[in-house]
Amino acid sequence: MSVPLRTESYSIEEYSALERASERRFEYRHGEIVCMSGGTIEHATIARNIVSHLTTKLRGGSCRVYGSDLAVYAPAGQPYRYPDVSVVCGEPRLLEIDGRDCLENPILLVEVLSPTSADYDRGTKFEEYKSISTLTSYLLVAQDRLHVAYRTRHDHNTWHETVFDSLDTTIPLNAIGVSLHLHEIYEELSFK
Repeated sequence: MSVPLRTESYSIEEYSALERASERRFEYRHGEIVCMSGGTIEHATIARNIVSHLTTKLRGGSCRVYGSDLAVYAPAGQPYRYPDVSVVCGEPRLLEIDGRDCLENPILLVEVLSPTSADYDRGTKFEEYKSISTLTSYLLVAQDRLHVAYRTRHDHNTWHETVFDSLDTTIPLNAIGVSLHLHEIYEELSFK
């Protein structure tokens, strides 16, 4: 969930000072500062489920799973972004920005969609994430219904989207060599 702090424009220096002084996480979006904490129980449950299941499935391999506290450096989204889940295979490359570690080489990013951020996550944020050269997979997970959009990179400029909306469906995460089932993503949740 994301909520703008005010309508006037902030400088990047004001944003950096706020990030350093606060225990909360914020994203800087072209002069706007958006708080990234305070989501719903559904949002938290889905993010936890994805981190938990991917961590278990990738244990012992070369890929690592990180939650929403690790910033990701997206060249087109300065200074960094906070995805709900990120996966890196091989050695993580970190860039320090204003004292904060930012992952430079994720292969998979996951955003759990909230009503206030869904359009941004599907559009502008995705465009920013596409500037990460190592990124090959992007999952957009609805928190209010069974619906996952899985975007995969086919070449530098071409992405393909597949939609999954049945609880017995399996998403083949080929880039990291595992599958994720919708029943794992939506574990402990039910929708009418």
